[in-house]
Amino acid sequence: LITPPIGLNCFVVAGVRPDLSVQDVFRGVMPFFVADAVTIALLVAFPQIVLWLPTLAG
Repeated sequence: LITPPIGLNCFVVAGVRPDLSVQDVFRGVMPFFVADAVTIALLVAFPQIVLWLPTLAG
């Protein structure tokens, strides 16, 4: 998963790998960022998803 300091992590990766630009790193991160955004949107739209497992536990 991508943690909140996305930009900082991308700059570190670009610094460690001199053959990659920051733009290349952000391009690689984008699918994961979109997946996280979709997940958050689904959880906001359907909060029952979050409460399903605790409800089963009793």
